[in-house]
Amino acid sequence: MWNLHQCRRFSAAVAWVIVAILVASAHKAQALDYPAPKEADWIARDFRFATGEVVAELRLHYTTIGDPASPPVVILHGTTGSGTGLLTPTFAGELFGPGQVLDASKYFIILPDAIGHGKSAKPSDGLRAKFPRYTYDDMITAQYRLLTEGLGIKHLRLVLGNSMGSMETWAWGVKYPGFMDALVPMAAQPSEMSSRNWMLRRLITDSIRNDPDWKGGDYTAQPKSARIASVFYGIATAGGSIAHQAAAPTRATADKILDERLAAPFAGDANDVLYQWDSSRDYNPSPQLERIEAALLAINSADDERNPPETGVMERELKRIKNAKLFLIPTSDATRGHLTTGNAKFWQQQLRGFLATAPQRGD
Repeated sequence: MWNLHQCRRFSAAVAWVIVAILVASAHKAQALDYPAPKEADWIARDFRFATGEVVAELRLHYTTIGDPASPPVVILHGTTGSGTGLLTPTFAGELFGPGQVLDASKYFIILPDAIGHGKSAKPSDGLRAKFPRYTYDDMITAQYRLLTEGLGIKHLRLVLGNSMGSMETWAWGVKYPGFMDALVPMAAQPSEMSSRNWMLRRLITDSIRNDPDWKGGDYTAQPKSARIASVFYGIATAGGSIAHQAAAPTRATADKILDERLAAPFAGDANDVLYQWDSSRDYNPSPQLERIEAALLAINSADDERNPPETGVMERELKRIKNAKLFLIPTSDATRGHLTTGNAKFWQQQLRGFLATAPQRGD
């Protein structure tokens, strides 16, 4: 027989289990506030890369949410990311639920994995450094074929992208100007890859290529340079100065954060990482911006380390586009530099107003 003290301890334990179950159920309900995502693959046959190389069967992975009969929306992820990586409470949880701006009961949402990313074809599948050296143009060509040939889509309501996905969005606008009603590029500029952004990307790719353990891509253990360079780039170009200062106000706290990041397991593959960052090398939609026909809302944050607004590049280039405007998220202790646009609370209302006025130009 249990004494009174043991009974109380047991009751308390049961109560905590019940609370845990209820919390877990609440999180699950929140995660399923929109229709369950569906993942699939499509094979692009005889895919020709910008290098001239042809792959007989190129695997393209994608995730969809909602009814295919609804107006289609494409959302493009950032470098090293994936379509499912966007299914977070701060992104999908702010956009796809009932009554939200991209309510998945009203839109058919498509989240492609770019070439070299997620579950789409990439160097680590087996070809390693023999994989075609792809570009952003290859990525959007593959996405276009997926949509038109694979999913039978003739016109998009919206293309929205963040970071690398934003650069792809700009490129979509100039390459397929009549294919969408609206464009929302976030955390990127419509100008040539250059300045600090490109210099630091070169540090990643060059450090991998110059690592003796890389062995021309035929390594048996991941070269350490890939992890070190990735940590360096992340700290240098994302997170926000105010947030970094708050998190690491002393040398000791700065050392602790750096040590933790360097000690964390490296989830990527060095060849994949090299290709992912190198693929931005020829990004430059600027010469053809006048081709953009869709309504365009550019969204950047004022503390974006990779796309500093003080250069004036965005304002200069937007003047060349017929129906374009900029929403610049003000710096605050809540913003995170280049990472800010990954949190939809900062811009969902602006997107709602934009879509309410963007003309429907296609079927």
